[in-house]
Amino acid sequence: MSDDSLFREVDEEVRQDQYKKLWDRYGNAIIAACVVLVGLVAAFKGWQYWQVKQSETVAESFFSAAKLAEGGKAADAAAEFKTITQTGYAPLARMREAANLAASGKAADAVTAYDAVAADANVDASLRDSARLRAAYVLADTAKPDELKSRVASFDAAGNPWRHAAREIMAIAAWRTSDYKLASTEVEAILADPETPGALRQRMTALHDLLVPLLAAK
Repeated sequence: MSDDSLFREVDEEVRQDQYKKLWDRYGNAIIAACVVLVGLVAAFKGWQYWQVKQSETVAESFFSAAKLAEGGKAADAAAEFKTITQTGYAPLARMREAANLAASGKAADAVTAYDAVAADANVDASLRDSARLRAAYVLADTAKPDELKSRVASFDAAGNPWRHAAREIMAIAAWRTSDYKLASTEVEAILADPETPGALRQRMTALHDLLVPLLAAK
């Protein structure tokens, strides 16, 4: 046997002996750590599965409630929406519940529901803005323009994605209260904006045609 082979064999025996000593000393701890790791992975996978099932269940409840609402069963839909408390769907359920109240002629209750969503700091900012505007739309048939302006004025700014809705709300209220000058101002702002959605532009063009002779008569 060569010296190199002898040294390698001795070195291998030394390493094996060291590994055996390490295993004798730490083997149980290593096994325990592996068991804990496997348990943690299993628990995490179980939690992920539970989350998915919860989301699926909540989604089914949400769409079931929406179907009830579309079928004219407002009370049943409201009861179903109230059971939805999961973070992702709860604000949407509250918004849909408010819409159902408005559709049922319960304007004051609808506004209260929308305002509650708008005031909830835990709700996404864009959804809170939507709630504020929807409440204003509900009030557009009854509230004074000044009251509505306090609700939507912050949206009426260049670049704000909600500006078109805010201007339409003011135009509706001004038309209803026979403030044709204010209505015309809002309509002109909508028609002059190149980013105004097509459907809104058509509505405001029709309102503009109604306003022209009324303004000319003054």
